[in-house]
Amino acid sequence: MKSPARVLLAGVATVATLGALVGCSAGGGDSDDSKVELRVATFPPGADAAAYEAFAAQEKQFEKENPNIDIIGVEYEWEGPTFAVQLAGGSLPDVFTVPFTDSKTLLENGQLMDVTAEMEELGYTDSFNPIILDGVTDGEGHIFGFPRQAYAMGLHYNRDLFEQAGLDPDQPPTTWDEVREYAKIITDKTGKAGYSQMAINNTGGWQLTAQTVARGYRTQTDNQDGSATSTIDNEGTKETLQFLHDLKWEDNSFGSKVDLDWGTINQEFAAGNIGMYTTGSDIYTALVRDFGLSPDMYGMTVIPTDGPEPGTLGGGDIAVISPTVDDATKAAAVTWIDWYYMQKLLDKDAAVLDAKTLSESGQAVGTPLLPVLSRELYEESLTWIEPYINVPRDQMTGFIDGIWEQTPVGEAKKSTQDIYALLDNVVQSVLTDQNADIDALLAQAQTDAQAKLDD
Repeated sequence: MKSPARVLLAGVATVATLGALVGCSAGGGDSDDSKVELRVATFPPGADAAAYEAFAAQEKQFEKENPNIDIIGVEYEWEGPTFAVQLAGGSLPDVFTVPFTDSKTLLENGQLMDVTAEMEELGYTDSFNPIILDGVTDGEGHIFGFPRQAYAMGLHYNRDLFEQAGLDPDQPPTTWDEVREYAKIITDKTGKAGYSQMAINNTGGWQLTAQTVARGYRTQTDNQDGSATSTIDNEGTKETLQFLHDLKWEDNSFGSKVDLDWGTINQEFAAGNIGMYTTGSDIYTALVRDFGLSPDMYGMTVIPTDGPEPGTLGGGDIAVISPTVDDATKAAAVTWIDWYYMQKLLDKDAAVLDAKTLSESGQAVGTPLLPVLSRELYEESLTWIEPYINVPRDQMTGFIDGIWEQTPVGEAKKSTQDIYALLDNVVQSVLTDQNADIDALLAQAQTDAQAKLDD
C-alpha cells in the first residue's frame, strides 16, 4: 500500500500557472498533428508549491528532449476503496502508479497495458529483482508495468516528543513491549498519543497484517495452484490486537482518534500529535512535501520482530499505462516512464540530474527505500547523489543499519485489498469496544476471508 506509494499531480509548469495546467481531456492522444498529449500522475492533493516547482523543472527537461510529447500533470492519490471506480470511470491519467498488491488482479482483469516488448527493448527485463517483476507478470510471461519503488515497514517516531518525555531519540524501542512502554511514557509526559495506528480504508488491515508478519506469522498461505488459504486466526494477529487493546483501554496511550487512514495519520504525525506509528519506509518524502513535517522532529527505526518466522512486510508501487490509450500515447507513456522513473535507478547522469532538480526545489533526496534492482546498484546510486542528499539520514540509522538484517516478506497477492477491508472491521472493533472478543473476531474474520479467497 502506499506505503503506499501512490501519487498523482495537480498541475505542472510554474506555481503561478498550476490552475491552467490541471484539467485536461481524459482520453490522452494527440493534442495536434505533431504532439502527443500525455496525462501523467504526479502528487496527491495538498502537495506543497515546491513540489510543483520541481516537477515543472523536470517536465521542461523532458519536453526539451522529447518535443513531440506534451506532459499534463494530474492529481492522483491511491485509495483502495475508490480506485476501482476511478479506473472503471476512465478518470485516471494515461500513466499512473498502483501498489504491488493490486497489480496481479488488475492485469488479470485486462485493466493494464501489456509492456513486454517495450520492457525488453529497453533492456530492463533481466535487471529487476525477479520477485518484484513477478508481481507484474501474468501466467504467460507478459509484463504489465515497471516496478519503480519498494519499501519495507518501519517504526516512525517524533524525536521532539521523545525528548519531552525524557526518552533518548537516538535509542528508539526495539521490542513491542518497549513500544508500549515508551507510548505510555509519552502520553503521561506530554498528553499526546504515544502510539497510533491506521484503522480504516483498508489501511487497518494492512497494518494489522504488517504486525502479524513482524510477530512471526502470516495471514494467508499461497497453495501454489492459484488458490490460497486464510490463516488470519493465528497467535501473531491475536497478539497484535491485544497490543492495540492494551494501548487503548489499559494504558490510555493510543489517543482518541481511532479512524485514521494513510493520509490522516500522516497529518496527525506531522502536526506533532503522535509519538510513534508504523508505515512504509518511504513516507518521509510525503510527510515533508504534503503534510508540512519539520525534518528535525523525525526519526525512523526498524519495526520490532519476534516469533517463529519474523519478517518485515514490504511493498511498493508500479508505473503502469491505461489499457485504453492509442499506440502513439502508449509510446509516449513508455518514454516518460523510462525517463521519469527508471533512468535515475540505473544511470549516474540521470540520477544526478533528478537529485539536483529535486534538491534545488527543496524536495527530499535520499529517503530510505528498498531496491527494485540490486542492493549493490542502489547503494552505488547513493554515492552518485551524495552531494544533493538533504534527508536527515542520521535520524534514521536504526532503519538504515537494521533493515538488511530483517527478512523481507511480500504482501499476499490474492484478494489483498478485500481482506484488508475485512480486517479494518476487526481493528475497529478492538479500538471501539473495550470488551471485544478477539478470539471470536479472528475466527469469523478467517471464515469471511476464506470465502473471499474461494470466490
